Amino acid sequence: MITSHSFHIPVMGIGYTIDTPLKVSRYGIDSVISLVDDILIEKLRKMYCSKFEIPYNEITEKTEDFRAKRITSYLNLIHELASKKFEDFKNSAIETSNELREYMSILPDSSSLKKEFTNLISNHATLKDIKSWIHTHVSMGSIDVNIMTKVDKDNYYEKEKLPIAYNDAHAALRGYANSNLTSSLILSAGMNPRLYNYLENFEEFYPTKNGTFKKRIVLKVSDYRSALIQGKYLAKKGLWVSEYRIESGLNCGGHAFATDGHLLGPILAKFRDSRKELRQSVQEILTRALSQKGKIVPTIELPLKITAQGGVGTAEEHQFLLDHYQVDSVGWGTPFLLVPEATTVDNHTLKKLIKAKEEDLYLSNISPLGVPFNNLRNNTKDIEKFNLISKGRPGSSCPKKYVALNHEFPEKVLCTASRQYQYLKLQQLEKENLSPEKYQNEYNKIVEKSCVCVGLGTAALLANNLDTSVEGDGVSICPGPNIAYFSKEVSLSETIDHIYGRTNIITRTDRPNMFIKELTIYLEFLSKKIDEIKEDITDKQTKYLITFSDNLKKGIAYYYELFSTQKNLQDKTKLSIINDLETNKKLLDLLCEKISVYATKRTHHTV
Repeated sequence: MITSHSFHIPVMGIGYTIDTPLKVSRYGIDSVISLVDDILIEKLRKMYCSKFEIPYNEITEKTEDFRAKRITSYLNLIHELASKKFEDFKNSAIETSNELREYMSILPDSSSLKKEFTNLISNHATLKDIKSWIHTHVSMGSIDVNIMTKVDKDNYYEKEKLPIAYNDAHAALRGYANSNLTSSLILSAGMNPRLYNYLENFEEFYPTKNGTFKKRIVLKVSDYRSALIQGKYLAKKGLWVSEYRIESGLNCGGHAFATDGHLLGPILAKFRDSRKELRQSVQEILTRALSQKGKIVPTIELPLKITAQGGVGTAEEHQFLLDHYQVDSVGWGTPFLLVPEATTVDNHTLKKLIKAKEEDLYLSNISPLGVPFNNLRNNTKDIEKFNLISKGRPGSSCPKKYVALNHEFPEKVLCTASRQYQYLKLQQLEKENLSPEKYQNEYNKIVEKSCVCVGLGTAALLANNLDTSVEGDGVSICPGPNIAYFSKEVSLSETIDHIYGRTNIITRTDRPNMFIKELTIYLEFLSKKIDEIKEDITDKQTKYLITFSDNLKKGIAYYYELFSTQKNLQDKTKLSIINDLETNKKLLDLLCEKISVYATKRTHHTV
């Protein structure tokens, strides 16, 4: 099968792409379902069974291995429904050709699939020829899944801790492995050795003789070194990483895993230049491991994809990633939040996203995972949180406990956004006899955590008029900064036309290039880091800040050379980028001076 599109829709939140494959896979578009929330998944399964008159048997928490079974059942249902939609599409395409023409019209003009179809029609192919061609060439988009490796809470039955296999991420992995899907498992949020070891138990992830997989492994990474380490780790177990999905450290939606100042452009260049080495070194390890395990050893070079995502917003940027960095696909996430045909967003949140400007979007510390989190100011979940704080009862009731991962208090594993945890922390704080200013700062750090594991799924319930009595109506939303430049609800076909340069849905004229936007965000991040530690900076912190700023300097120098000599971009684009680089370089110089001043003060104070 020929890949239909040069873009994919990444996972967004917990509920925003929970049923996206059902909406877009018949058009050949790959998309990703989050496997965090099995309670939400079970509610959606019940809803879709009712809608399509399919018998529904509830999987309750009394069912053994209920989390894995809920996930398997939901994925099988989505696969069944999406496959039926696709078969209906193919049959109607054969009868009328209208559906097929629509399918072809949204493909990129450079698509070999589109060119073959045009040739077929121009040569007056028979209905039989068209039918044969459709079944041979036209394919569904992949129904992929995402597991956040760190969201791997231990589980208990009647106060007795269950084996590791019943941990949240482990159970989600088992649920996917047991499903009927032939697709990709995307692992994000860093390395979890126990979970990676568990992958060995499932034959679906091992290659066949001809190098195909029932289920593929995809790693979401932010730098080459991490990719190489994780790829080799899995290869030693006989497991192949079919795709490295590179995401901008900060210019993305959801959780932001900042690099030490390494920018997306140089990172992509490293992957491009080292692709052959990466493939060869990892496959050599894989071959040895498979032989030792007595598994089938592929006789061909295994497929390896490099994809990129994070902040892309124009057809020019999209094509530049494909051409210059030779990526196999580009992830478009945040813009699709304004496409009801593709994602599931409640009406109130959709309106807030449409109106959002730069000042409404910020990198927050609200996530209980302790990782910076891209947030939309005054979302309804945060308003709910502020109301509880004002009533003197900060914290969430924690109805789902997916990120109850904190072991600070004996015999209690709590979520830092929970009411119980914040109550205990505030009690500790009262005993520290801090100054009013210091107390308020520490207080704010405790109560700012938000119940995102619930809030990121609530929109799917509200949009489908489902019961929210347990979750409440508060919605968390985590768009990337890119949403500021998309300001209207659009159709699926309009968005795809925008991606491929056939139209423009951005009305603003001041949107910076995606690489410049990322650089700006990194400078803001560095500035905040400096301000946080300036009063009591340590040698370790000084070293970190210097390394961070040096990497930014290297990134700026790389972009100067790249865009000064680039012939595939419009002159207007190049000039704008060079001017923005000059501005940001001056800002970085000022920040470096600050680091130097604070480090010098510490040295004198120490002496």
